[in-house]
Amino acid sequence: MLNDDERIDQLYSSNIKIIQSENVFSFSLDAVLLADFANVPKQGKVVDLCAGNGAVGLFLTAKTAAGITMIELQKKLADMAQRSIELNQLAAQVTMVNLDAKLATTAIEKDSIDYITCNPPYFRVQALSRKNPNPYLAIARHELKINIEDVLNISSQLLKTNGKVAIVFRPDRLDDLFTLFTKYHLAAKRIRFIYPKKDAPKEANMVLVEAIKQGKPNGVRILPPLFVYEQGVYSSEVRQLLYG
Repeated sequence: MLNDDERIDQLYSSNIKIIQSENVFSFSLDAVLLADFANVPKQGKVVDLCAGNGAVGLFLTAKTAAGITMIELQKKLADMAQRSIELNQLAAQVTMVNLDAKLATTAIEKDSIDYITCNPPYFRVQALSRKNPNPYLAIARHELKINIEDVLNISSQLLKTNGKVAIVFRPDRLDDLFTLFTKYHLAAKRIRFIYPKKDAPKEANMVLVEAIKQGKPNGVRILPPLFVYEQGVYSSEVRQLLYG
């Protein structure tokens, strides 16, 4: 089940086990927050784009009986995700597809999906930007293989009318999101900002956004802020998400 460089980590709040490796991108708090934020339907079809080692898609199984398809470009990560599906005995509900997310419509019918989640690369590729020498980490963090426009373009194609997409992203790129929402017939409906510390105020460093396909403009809800740390330890909300 495990290769030499791998370990099994567990999200105790949902008893989901994830195969991880120090040599590739491991799931972090943003995956847990995205899975919690996503208002997935109880039934239907769900897709997780840029799935990595499968954390978000597997965490969603605690909230829904919907069929979940995870799409990941990198073969090693897709293989780890597949083995995590089997480890958690979720093969009847969760499917792993090793595929470039930009080609998702070759595997999934257009206008057929109820909900999409995505934890995409956050950073633009610029000539002078420093990139991690580990290609797995570089692809996960920088828009080397897919960018946010690709994500929203393919999401719009896959979603049914009134289907929704939830993304975790950087607040300083919200203008990109809103411009692209308009281009791809998506309307933002819920936003939640994530702050590092409650007792040492700093700017938000993550944002969770949900948009609906062919939705009416306006009506955006700004949810209460989430603070990751309070007095040097995880806040009560984050502890609940991680440990139950």
